[in-house]
Amino acid sequence: QVQLVESGGGVVQAGDSLRLSCAATGPTFSSYAMGWFRQAPGKEREFVAAIDWKGASTYYADSVKGRFTISRLYAENTVYLQMNSLKPEDTAVYYCVGGPNTIVVVSTPSHWGQGTQVTVSS
Repeated sequence: QVQLVESGGGVVQAGDSLRLSCAATGPTFSSYAMGWFRQAPGKEREFVAAIDWKGASTYYADSVKGRFTISRLYAENTVYLQMNSLKPEDTAVYYCVGGPNTIVVVSTPSHWGQGTQVTVSS
């Protein structure tokens, strides 16, 4: 069973950068695809980014493409989301997610973290 704990959220200004981390525990992390979702106030959760179990392929929502980068560090069982050029519309609770493959992760992840708040002021 994979457990996910996010960190790194905070309050920043538009144009700033922030890096989110997701520490995973469990024996299957290295074989899992991982990703990030977010939920803004009054909106549904939406897919943000995903990375396959090899770390070879990445996927992004159009709204963050070119600004966000997902990566994973197997030695530390950690997934990162580097967020640059942040905008007020990026304000949301960000959730780390995992699943057996990227098709699952981008649509209906099987594992969710508790979330970390990111607030971008204008």
